[in-house]
Amino acid sequence: MAKKSIDLISASFKGPIPGGMVSAPQSIAVEEGAKVLQNRGNAMDAAVTTAFVQGVVDRTNCGVGGFGMMNVYIAETGEETMLDFHGKAGSKVVPDMWEDIIIQENPSGYGYTVKGSVNEKGYTSITTPGAVSGLHEGLTRYGTISWAEAIQPALELARDGFEVSQATANTWTSAPEGQTSPWAKVKDVPEIGGAVIANKDLAETLRKLSEGGPDVFYRGEIAERTAADIEANGGFVTLKDLNDYRTTISKPLEIDYRGYTIATNAPPGGGLTIIQALNILEEYDLAGIGHNSAEYIYIVSMAMKAAFADWATYLGDRAFVDIPMEWLMSKERAYEWKKKIDRGEPITIPRWRPKESPDTTHVSVMDSAGNAVSLTHSLGASSGMVTPGLGFYYNNCMNCFNPIPGKPNSILPGKSRLTGMSPTIVKKDDKPFFVVGSPGGTRIITGNLQSILNVIDHKMSATEAVSATRFDSQTDAIEAQARIPLSVLEQVKAKGHKIRRTFSSFGGVALVHGILVNREKGILEGGADPAGAGMALYVKNET
Repeated sequence: MAKKSIDLISASFKGPIPGGMVSAPQSIAVEEGAKVLQNRGNAMDAAVTTAFVQGVVDRTNCGVGGFGMMNVYIAETGEETMLDFHGKAGSKVVPDMWEDIIIQENPSGYGYTVKGSVNEKGYTSITTPGAVSGLHEGLTRYGTISWAEAIQPALELARDGFEVSQATANTWTSAPEGQTSPWAKVKDVPEIGGAVIANKDLAETLRKLSEGGPDVFYRGEIAERTAADIEANGGFVTLKDLNDYRTTISKPLEIDYRGYTIATNAPPGGGLTIIQALNILEEYDLAGIGHNSAEYIYIVSMAMKAAFADWATYLGDRAFVDIPMEWLMSKERAYEWKKKIDRGEPITIPRWRPKESPDTTHVSVMDSAGNAVSLTHSLGASSGMVTPGLGFYYNNCMNCFNPIPGKPNSILPGKSRLTGMSPTIVKKDDKPFFVVGSPGGTRIITGNLQSILNVIDHKMSATEAVSATRFDSQTDAIEAQARIPLSVLEQVKAKGHKIRRTFSSFGGVALVHGILVNREKGILEGGADPAGAGMALYVKNET
């Protein structure tokens, strides 16, 4: 593939259509993805390359031991596809294995605390990882570069080293008790940002992946070492689980919202909950009410509560649970919730919800041909476990299952647990208008939702949409970022709701990254949440 001059990449978050854009929370990864676009790669090529780099430079949040989902739009055909590569419970799990060691419901309402935190850390928290399968499936179906080319930038960074940010340094030097780290035996682990550090074990793993493809991970040497290590330490994932892993291919869920098509993922992903909230909110004149006014915060918060009430009651892995999808997505169900909101009735979210960590990442990509990818991937909060010599963390997806049997999100072999991850593509006239996603646990849903409202109802730019003050209502209180004035929150409180105001102006409600196609102005706009250390980069059209 012929190299193009570096000046095709603009140090800007916007530029004329046609052009390309990458937006993600890690600036190093964004640059590598932008290089792929500059070298005539397409959106899928850039997304997969970026994801592998994220797994090196932000490897406590994502990587080959993780899982994810990808929303893909192909401009030439108008085809849109959802690739789900969730972590799947190992075949050795037993539905009631943790029922007798439940200590309590977590005070926040997120899941259960069990004795020894065996669902959150260590080998018993690991599920069969899907990231390698999902990234390979996406690249094989829609990419133009080779698997080896997509991995090479990540391999080089792992082998030669990269500059560590202060946030990453803090994470590496403060691992929770009972967790290990591939850096634990490295004496020069940086305590402050700016140091350059390599991960030779991960580089070697990536080399083997590059040469052997996903088979080496699921059926070859890496699979054998993974399965042996997990079995030796009491985990539930077997070699057969790895051998049998496959990415699920489907069509995204779609609804119309004020003339825009919202395309997002189905359970066990979080997209259905976004759809339910939008169905309720379409009945209100949100623009007329005013962005983040007291009435606006109240109505949007209640719509979010309503959607999460159904999430906690009905949702689970569709391969195992009969979910009333048509009813949940219907305007009839939305109107039932609207009547409760208008009457001022309290909406209670059932106590149990997944205890999902915000430790996830995302990349949004568009290319000059109009192709789009929204990719969210994660380790959960990471099991903290690393097979000696492999250099990557495994996920801890077992922590989001309900340990009580017989519930929609209860534990079963091969089952995936609920997640808030909801990569979304908003379309106008059947073409991408807003490509968006986020890390942030279940607050991914509320972060993505509010960003969608910002661009549709409030006509914000991409930067404005992902930077605007957000709030969340999943707990017993409405939690708002500090930029919302106390005087406004007091008015919301007067309606009978607890209010919690964060001490920070940014962060706490997801970390949204998106790309907006402003066809009226003829520009492509990228937005990177200022609470993080990421960016959006524009790549000029080459023709």
